[in-house]
Amino acid sequence: MGEADARVNAKFPAIGKISPDFFDEVIYPRLGSKRKEVIVGPQHGFDCGVVRIGDGQVMAVTTDPIFIVPEYGFEQAAWFAWHILASDVTTCGFPPSYVMVDFNLPMSMTEEQFATVWGVFDRESKKYGAAVVGGHTARYAGTGYPMVGGATFMATGPEDRYLNQGMAGPGDVVVATKGAAIEATGIFACAFSEVIREKLGEDVLKAGQDLFFKMSTVDDALAAVEIGVRDEGVTAMHDATECGVIGGCFEIARASGTGIAIDKDKIVVRPEVRAICDHFGMDPLISISEGTLLICVKEARAEKLLSHLASRGIPAEAIGKLLPGDQGFWITEAGKRQTLEHPVVDPFWDAMGRAMA
Repeated sequence: MGEADARVNAKFPAIGKISPDFFDEVIYPRLGSKRKEVIVGPQHGFDCGVVRIGDGQVMAVTTDPIFIVPEYGFEQAAWFAWHILASDVTTCGFPPSYVMVDFNLPMSMTEEQFATVWGVFDRESKKYGAAVVGGHTARYAGTGYPMVGGATFMATGPEDRYLNQGMAGPGDVVVATKGAAIEATGIFACAFSEVIREKLGEDVLKAGQDLFFKMSTVDDALAAVEIGVRDEGVTAMHDATECGVIGGCFEIARASGTGIAIDKDKIVVRPEVRAICDHFGMDPLISISEGTLLICVKEARAEKLLSHLASRGIPAEAIGKLLPGDQGFWITEAGKRQTLEHPVVDPFWDAMGRAMA
């Protein structure tokens, strides 16, 4: 193995998303042809690409695996799979417009189970005004749960109103909805209900399971932009998926070229989240948290945003502020400031492996 190969392998994780360094070294330099209508191309920490489609309109595009876990029940699993994708595309500030799906299904999946999954995809697409415009569906030997294909979601809207993570700037307030480790907790509560009931009690189990249908930021994002975008309010949004709230905050600062100061004591960790994460050995602040939307907003509009979200039944807290780029990345706990670093590897995956074993 050469020196370059060893360096790349050190940045390529054994599990979970690739590191920012691997993206910058291996993927980012090789992005095919350059086209003038591409406004936002692939960048680490960005949820969507953006393409100009004419007449002052743009299309935001995102893609992700279709993630189906039969143990959730196919109805719940399909809801979550759809919302994982829709949560990314709505960070641009627009509702989803078009959906393309690629199902590579395991041989064990029945017609009835797939019909349930597809019924949910149809229902949720109709709810938010998205049309299915194409795809591929087949069963193949060698495929298995939970990754049963992939999908692309697209959203369209005015060019002067789309958002991305690079639009945030110094002075913007960082707001987090719902709290930390929403996804990690909701998934563990559904997948390991008997263990949680026995070890932590019925109340913790029920509270954890109630978080399952909080594992979406679609409504959070669409509500947030109602107060205004860019100079009028919200400047950027990012859903806190792998590496959780801390990872998401780091990615926003990196993408926008700013510094950041986060107050760890302001990040909400619900009691059921704390109990379940502690039991399974996960730090909730760096654990996967689909359902937590990180919103950057002009300081003068921060209180308006918080009150508007509250009026929609979406709990949220201001957890920090973006700084000029030369002021660094910081996190404060009990008045003590430390350097904020990207966690790189989410503890959810190892915890899930241990629990499954």
